[in-house]
Amino acid sequence: MFPDIAVTAPDEALSYRAAGVDIDAGNAVVERIKPLVAKTFRPEVMGGLGGFGALFDLAKKYREPVLVSGTDGVGTKLKLAQQLNRHDTIGIDLVGMCVNDVLVQGAEPLFFLDYFATGKLDVETTVAVVGGIAKGCEMAGCALVGGETAEMPDMYPPGEYDLAGFNVGAVEKSDIIDGGAIRDGDVILGVASSGPHSNGFSLIRKIVERAGSRFDMKLDGVALADALMAPTTIYVKPILALLRAQPGRIHGMAHITGGGLLENIIRVVPEGLGLTIDSSTWRLPAVFEWLQREGKVPREEMWRTFNCGIGFTLMLASDDVAGARDELARSGLASWAIGKVVAAQRGQPRVYIS
Repeated sequence: MFPDIAVTAPDEALSYRAAGVDIDAGNAVVERIKPLVAKTFRPEVMGGLGGFGALFDLAKKYREPVLVSGTDGVGTKLKLAQQLNRHDTIGIDLVGMCVNDVLVQGAEPLFFLDYFATGKLDVETTVAVVGGIAKGCEMAGCALVGGETAEMPDMYPPGEYDLAGFNVGAVEKSDIIDGGAIRDGDVILGVASSGPHSNGFSLIRKIVERAGSRFDMKLDGVALADALMAPTTIYVKPILALLRAQPGRIHGMAHITGGGLLENIIRVVPEGLGLTIDSSTWRLPAVFEWLQREGKVPREEMWRTFNCGIGFTLMLASDDVAGARDELARSGLASWAIGKVVAAQRGQPRVYIS
């Protein structure tokens, strides 16, 4: 038997709005973002925003397409964005974290979907965040084909929200870059980051708190807030241009995210091979010097937490390095030959940073 349940008549009729979900605010967001989303569309997109599912036609562009997918968030950089009331670039970070991962296997990002969740929908904040996502998609050349805006009362404190993204790319089967071509003697080409990107922010926020620094203090002429919030570099167009200019010359690539330089590059290197990296080949950017000094962060912890100024790496034969650097420079990206692929030594770490 079920226990007796007392039912009392409410003083007034309840509604979804009274429960904390404002459908009208959600509709207002959709109307505001429609023109931003439309700017990201590619010819392969079928239909517009607002359907139950997004359609994308692969037939005209690929002979043997292999789909490459990835999903990610921006970690606790969100906390800093909310603390600083800076919502217009965190969406670029979200796109960058996803599309740069897909790019590693030589894939062109095709379309992107986002998930935005908050306790109470603020139209201006939501439009700013999604506007950043649309901007990131434009920078990556991929279409923002849909997403979910969830208003969930009591799930998030006032003013807070969460973000996640999902990206699908494609590459011709014969053009997949999986690291299998990496050889002993290959050069590691490091491509500049814009700052911490979207990794290590739990540590960063602790360091900022401990240091008691003002966000307007300058590091090499750049405010601390700007240095930390600099949006993740989106490498898609420059790297795809390089792959077209030097077909078959890039043996492996890595996106430097959580795990830093110490743990990311080796993920694409075949067994039996290791890496030597010379940290004197590029200058540690001022924001990382500040983090290391103020946090008293050990050197190895820096390498395994942050990108330390290198956001993306390529492995290629030494004869192809100069051409690759020139091509990247034409796209506005600085790069350095930061190390080499070597035969792994039994009993020794596979990655050595000097």
